[in-house]
Amino acid sequence: MEKMAAGDVSLRLVRQWDCANIADLYRAGGWWREEWDEAGIQPLISGSFAFVVAVEASTGRAVGMGRAIADGVSDAYLQDVVVLPEYRKQGIGRRIVGELIRHCTAVGISWIGVIAEPGSDTLYTALGFIPLTGHLPMLYQPGGDPHA
Repeated sequence: MEKMAAGDVSLRLVRQWDCANIADLYRAGGWWREEWDEAGIQPLISGSFAFVVAVEASTGRAVGMGRAIADGVSDAYLQDVVVLPEYRKQGIGRRIVGELIRHCTAVGISWIGVIAEPGSDTLYTALGFIPLTGHLPMLYQPGGDPHA
């Protein structure tokens, strides 16, 4: 596919979107498991505090996305920021993250965190994120002792 100019892509804050299109974005990020049901995407979108898609003008399809999970008052986490490979290095990811930040700060959320994938940290540091020195990201693994 020919690379599109970033100006041919607009951002939309959405509450629903074509689930197959979003599944393709999760695949592009390497986050999709084929046993998952695409029907689970709609509740994921509507349950997010903010869900932004980058829409290619000529096709109307989402070529990038990102979402914020938040309590709506003080804290938010950015997740699932991805742009299709042929649209990368055009500032689309930066625009998506910027829109999520604007949406969160507009309602007074001042603590916005992200766990950046290796190599993506420059995107976030350019937008004001800093490493949380002394903090350790952790992930729950089923099978651990919940009473330990």
